Amino acid sequence: MSQNQAVAQPVVRVLPLLGLAHLDREFDYLVSEADSAAARPGVKVRIRFAGRLVDALVLERASTSTHEGKLRFIERVISTEVVAPRELRLLIDALANRYSATRSDLYRAAIPTRHAKAEETDTSTPWPELGQAEEPDLSAWSAYEFGESFVDAVLGGAVARAAWQVAPGDDWAAAVASLVVKVALEGSSALVVVPDQRDVDRVEAALRELVSAKQVTTLTASQGPQARYSRYLSVIHGQARIVVGTRSAAFAPMRNLRLMVVMFDGDDSLVDPREPYFHAREVLTTRSGIEHASLIIGGHTRTAETQLLVESGWMHSLVAPREALRARMPRIHAAGDSDFELERDPRARQARLPSVAFQAAAHALERDQPVLFQVPRTGYIQTLACGTCRAPSRCRWCMGPLGLPSSGEAAAPTCRWCGRIDAQHVCPSCGSRKVRAVVVGTERTAEELGRAFAKYRVVTSWGEKVHDTVPDKAAIVVATPGAEPRADYGAAVLLDTWALLQRPDLRAVEDAFARWAAAATLVRHEGEVVVVADPALPAVQHLIRWDMPGFAALELAQRRDARFPPAVHIALVDAPRAALDDFFNNVDLPAHAELLGPVDLPQGEHLPGEWDVAQFGPAQRMLVRAPLAGRNALGMALRAGLVSRGARRADLPLRVQVNPINIG
Repeated sequence: MSQNQAVAQPVVRVLPLLGLAHLDREFDYLVSEADSAAARPGVKVRIRFAGRLVDALVLERASTSTHEGKLRFIERVISTEVVAPRELRLLIDALANRYSATRSDLYRAAIPTRHAKAEETDTSTPWPELGQAEEPDLSAWSAYEFGESFVDAVLGGAVARAAWQVAPGDDWAAAVASLVVKVALEGSSALVVVPDQRDVDRVEAALRELVSAKQVTTLTASQGPQARYSRYLSVIHGQARIVVGTRSAAFAPMRNLRLMVVMFDGDDSLVDPREPYFHAREVLTTRSGIEHASLIIGGHTRTAETQLLVESGWMHSLVAPREALRARMPRIHAAGDSDFELERDPRARQARLPSVAFQAAAHALERDQPVLFQVPRTGYIQTLACGTCRAPSRCRWCMGPLGLPSSGEAAAPTCRWCGRIDAQHVCPSCGSRKVRAVVVGTERTAEELGRAFAKYRVVTSWGEKVHDTVPDKAAIVVATPGAEPRADYGAAVLLDTWALLQRPDLRAVEDAFARWAAAATLVRHEGEVVVVADPALPAVQHLIRWDMPGFAALELAQRRDARFPPAVHIALVDAPRAALDDFFNNVDLPAHAELLGPVDLPQGEHLPGEWDVAQFGPAQRMLVRAPLAGRNALGMALRAGLVSRGARRADLPLRVQVNPINIG
């Protein structure tokens, strides 16, 4: 059956959603007059590509084509819904360059799977008619320096960006809810992105104090296909002015977007575990520039990445005055955790607690207040630390973590980044030549604490058994970081801090600091927080003073000295050895980029796919380190290399991660 091409702009430029780097480009097709009205930029269509039917996204309409051959017609328009508005397409293009990604992988993360039934849902009711909204109280922001000016700038339509350090005891969800609702009442939209479902529930509960349930749209991975797609359509149609969700909600294509908020950006739940491993913070910072929307990056602490944005002048600090912090924060002090100190302490022998921690817990229990014990997660990673002072052992050439090769070929400490052997390793902190294996995590049990405090109930919160809250009465609460139940604790004891500090990862200290602060902020201001760690550690001192910007500045300065992210860009490339050699022989890296490796993959990591190991070699990792000059230069170079690789039909598995949150 012949088709008549559209009278106006008969050419549609489409992106096949194939997930292949060398096919991540536009292809020209014809559209019939019957489909012309529906085939708008941003809609999905079906096309015949290389002999099979595939989905594609319309990017553009044109009057002519540069293709010299005969153009085929699209098969049909899948849906008339514009699921990828212009702003989303610009965002995807920018992120593809940054993460050396194929755009179809990013569209997969951004756009929920279509559900035909969901398109029948009525999303035409204006947001104000969905319920009754109350005028919010914005006084919580007045407690922060320049907080009122920031709120005025947001509500006035200016582009304001702030690194917000939540003060101890403040209800961050209520503060966010008040500003978000005010933005919505003035006719604009606001987006809140948080790490997990617990945080979504907390923000949603705070919002429902001010607006109706129908006026809050949530987007999370736990929702079914129909619910998620129908809510996505309500966002596109402009019905949803307030959206709260987890990492993929960062793409929500909201109309008249004025404010975006991302909380706890150091949480690895904000990183997509699938290619291209995007971080929600990076999505929102990119959106802020494209859509000229205000942005808050909030949390109890501050990451080095956020500190870099502050020091560059791209965003500003939003912190409480020092007097206010002193009035709100609990008393925080440290108890030494050296083997000698714990061995000579009778309380430590009884309950693995220093006496000062035991007394703080006992006093809170006597006041009928719950006590929190934070313990590290269970786990094991083969790495090395100084046998005398426990400082993590680092490579003298590239500052990578030292470990013992799993192959057993070398008995000497070997760098996990560049592969160099350091048989004469000397600790830079104390000069010792001794090394010790470090176990990350612990099998601490609530029974030991139960024996020490036999009269009181013991509550555990970890793994899949997480309590959201506990009553404000005497009890022992044992929880892993991130699983602490909310309560008005009389005391908190942070145990086995060395296990968090000595993880073989550049973010170990930053993550430990954030976890300590999250626990400390749950303690009432007249309560106590005991950190079982060396009081001289900079992280402990910054926690005692509640100096979050100071710690972030120190961390960033140390990263600059050691040439770690975010002071540089780093990419991880994993592949069989033969594929690594082929890839880097055909990629044009940015100026001053350096290669580190190849080395074996970290213990527990695997490269998906199958290949002949005897012929092509085992999976190995190459690190690429490049200066910050040219924000997307490294990602674009690696993306071009992937396109070239696909064109050569290289079929060995290869994985690229640009600026991953964990690099060792």
